[in-house]
Amino acid sequence: MTTLELAGVFIGRPAVLGRRRERPVLSAIVKDRVAAPELELTRLNLDGDEQADLSVHGGVDKAVYVYPAQHYGAWAADGFDVELGAFGENLAVSGADETRVRIGDVWEWGDARLQVSQPRQPCFKLAMRTGRKDVVPGMIDSGRCGWYLRVLRPGRVPTSGAVRVVESDAQAPTVAEVHLIAFANFAQLEPRIAEAEVKRAEKILATPTLSPSYSGGIRSSVERWRLRNAG
Repeated sequence: MTTLELAGVFIGRPAVLGRRRERPVLSAIVKDRVAAPELELTRLNLDGDEQADLSVHGGVDKAVYVYPAQHYGAWAADGFDVELGAFGENLAVSGADETRVRIGDVWEWGDARLQVSQPRQPCFKLAMRTGRKDVVPGMIDSGRCGWYLRVLRPGRVPTSGAVRVVESDAQAPTVAEVHLIAFANFAQLEPRIAEAEVKRAEKILATPTLSPSYSGGIRSSVERWRLRNAG
């Protein structure tokens, strides 16, 4: 059984992050570390955590965002002035990264039970939060994206200590593998390689625990490539 260590738990409510096209941008990406020893986790949120734009953030498949604490050293080496919580994560954890965590993994955290549902897709609000436009392509290219959890069983959760990985399917794709496929440009690949990558994408799409909203983008890319190369 794998155990992960909590490096920090963070929550935040929507506030004005800045302005874009002369309009205020609301976001809850700025989060504060939770000082209380425990808090409540519902199907949608940690107590005190919210999302500003529910059309693209939050929901049952993106209830909790997790980020590996060790990535912060890599970001610092790349010249980014960031610290735990800066990427809007709810949980910073030690002991796992995108290459080891698989879609569908089940975690036990306090009284709660959660499941890995998808990688993160960075947006412009991350650039506003960090003050660096290159953070979005940096996250995509490096694969340091983190991942989301859906809540299978709500409950009281501690803000320090261990999280246990109680179920993992060795045949399921890793978060890193799904992230790579999501940003693959099949049209730019040599046909034989593109065909192999499309088949890999189709295998990933067969993963029942991958969130439908995330798999939709991959499916669209596969369908466009198949139509272009039909016959």
